[in-house]
Amino acid sequence: MSAFKWIAGLFGWAASGPIGALLGVLIGALLDSQIDLIKQVTGSPDGTPAGPSPSRGYTAAEQRNSFLVSLLVLSSSVIKADGKTHPAETGYVLDFVRQNFGQAAVQDASRILAELEGKNVNIYEVGAQIARNMNYSQRLQLFHYLTRIATVDGEFSLQEKDVLEAIAGAIHLNSSDAASVISMFYKDSSSAYSVLEISPSATNDEVKSAYRRMAMKNHPDKVATLGPEVQKAAAEKFRQIQEAYETIKKERGL
Repeated sequence: MSAFKWIAGLFGWAASGPIGALLGVLIGALLDSQIDLIKQVTGSPDGTPAGPSPSRGYTAAEQRNSFLVSLLVLSSSVIKADGKTHPAETGYVLDFVRQNFGQAAVQDASRILAELEGKNVNIYEVGAQIARNMNYSQRLQLFHYLTRIATVDGEFSLQEKDVLEAIAGAIHLNSSDAASVISMFYKDSSSAYSVLEISPSATNDEVKSAYRRMAMKNHPDKVATLGPEVQKAAAEKFRQIQEAYETIKKERGL
């Protein structure tokens, strides 16, 4: 497989805007001789990203690849948020690439993450592009992935939490939805309530209503176009919502 074929193949809307520009620079730096590939990724001979095509409908494969490219770019911001690069966090991202593209893609992804480590990724510009092109359920699932990355080293630092909250704003998530996802991993005495986007003072009926609302909003079927691995991760998020509900029910004797 030629280098970066997995990322250059069908990457849809991500080829335009700041994501395309960033990936074009990275691939250009790593593979100066592969001009055709750079053109394919960025949409132009000089590496300048192609303009967006709002009228174009993207295939499921393009949506999936664009999701993965976005995950790779924003993962770098989460990984280095606490000032250090932990192998477990990088390994989590590379495992996801392996599951979706196979072992041959892992080396390329590792090199891109290494290059991104030395770059200043503007999460607000990248986030704005994501918000324009991903539906809400896909953005919510992307945020769940990024939050999970922050926990795989056994710690969830305040710096990582701050970066995640900034990313949530950049990709236009409701603050309550972002807090819900963070509470799935950043545990305290009221985490179960935060997951359901309610306060501990909620009535039993409000708890039940909140669970039904969250279960509907976060159902795995809503990200089915992104592929089986993303849908599998969405099922994990769905289970976390169910676990929060069961915790509250047990506390209240419901």
